[in-house]
Amino acid sequence: MYYIVETNKAFGQAADDLDAAVKRNGFGVLHIHDLGNTLRSKGMPFTEECRIFEVCNPVQAAKVLSTDMRLNMALPCRISVFTENGATRIGVIKPAAMLASLSDEPALAQIAQQVEEKIIQMVEEAK
Repeated sequence: MYYIVETNKAFGQAADDLDAAVKRNGFGVLHIHDLGNTLRSKGMPFTEECRIFEVCNPVQAAKVLSTDMRLNMALPCRISVFTENGATRIGVIKPAAMLASLSDEPALAQIAQQVEEKIIQMVEEAK
């Protein structure tokens, strides 16, 4: 269900490279949540880094929503750049597996597979 890769890049460089890869692959970055800084700003002793990129391809999102509007709760896709025990990682919950657990509509499975292939490509490019 997860696709996670480790990179030799520093956290900030991996995040910058993911941002560029998302845009190169026809997706947009809707928002970046800096979860690490948010937790620290709330007084939590969180030592890891974590940025969550909300990404979307409007054509694919419109197809999903026109098939099953309930799936708005599963959008946009999220790709995380995070540190764990000194290693920088980039990961995603695979869209095909996630949507398969929410719908058995064959058209959605095909869309989710196409999106998943692009997202894995973005992760690999950023790695």
